[in-house]
Amino acid sequence: MGFGDGFIGGVMRILVTCGPGYEPIDEVRRITNFSSGRLGIRLSNAFAARGWEVTCFKGEQAACVEPIVSAEVRMFSTNSDLARQLEEQARTTQVDAIFHAAALCDFTIDSVLDESGRLARSAKFSTTEGRLHLVLKPAPKILPLLRSWFGKARVVGWKYELIGSVEEALSKAQRQIMECQNDACVLNGKAYGKGFGLCLPDGEVRNYLDDRDLATGLIEWLEAAPSG
Repeated sequence: MGFGDGFIGGVMRILVTCGPGYEPIDEVRRITNFSSGRLGIRLSNAFAARGWEVTCFKGEQAACVEPIVSAEVRMFSTNSDLARQLEEQARTTQVDAIFHAAALCDFTIDSVLDESGRLARSAKFSTTEGRLHLVLKPAPKILPLLRSWFGKARVVGWKYELIGSVEEALSKAQRQIMECQNDACVLNGKAYGKGFGLCLPDGEVRNYLDDRDLATGLIEWLEAAPSG
């Protein structure tokens, strides 16, 4: 069964992730990314307006207050929380496409050390303890797991690149597609320039001026995909 075989009367089942994840330092403080969740919210609304069944996994720290209309909303906290929810979704629901736009943490807290280098533990670290040193370790990635969870779906990852040339940014997008076995990668950020690029496995890049233009382009791309 291939992409499109699960449609009911042309209705696609879409998952969108958006907003930031976070990783706790203690029970009060956390590290996170700058992400409002706005793009994922607008994509979810555009897909729902097309008549598709949309579930939006939205980070609890997302600052965008725009309403999500006609889409199911599920909140997530950490990377592992989102991973758990997505894996559970994969076991219970056939999905036609997933757009992984969430800005998840690249690092998690390995340990907290005091000024002398000794391990420090506390539910809430106090400033009276002096300087603390956070030891970070790479956080597990969700994107490489999506293909195994959603084997029949179109999987689209994101690359937000701030430094380097356009060519370098495009190369990173292609590497993500190859390494994660994705169907496409949306590229944006200062390194890419204005707007968004939809990077496809064959090297084609479709350029879109803004989020509205991107949503229209993604809908057209999905609808043009062969079925069977």
